[in-house]
Amino acid sequence: MHVFPYLVAVWIFLVGCYGLATSRNLIHAVGCLSVCQCATYVLLLAVGYRNGATAPVFSDLKPGTRPLVDPVVQALTLTDIVVGATVTALLLALVLQVAKRHGTLDPDELRELRG
Repeated sequence: MHVFPYLVAVWIFLVGCYGLATSRNLIHAVGCLSVCQCATYVLLLAVGYRNGATAPVFSDLKPGTRPLVDPVVQALTLTDIVVGATVTALLLALVLQVAKRHGTLDPDELRELRG
């Protein structure tokens, strides 16, 4: 088992978290949040990868002759991509409404939103 894909996933997640913590713009924060979610794509694909395995589409192979890649993990990754795109679109729509109502994208200047 290789550790490199897991380290890449952790690195991508930490880069997104750093950008999220240091951003002074709501659009930048949404972009950094989507970068954090991209780390889950790499992590899911690393979990489902098998060395020397073939795609889970049977053509002329007899069952049990070669190892197969887990198709459930691939389906979960595709679902994660769709959910991530939907969440990003929703957050960008909310940021657009905040910009229209308050005239700024800086979170520190949004005094009316403080509790």
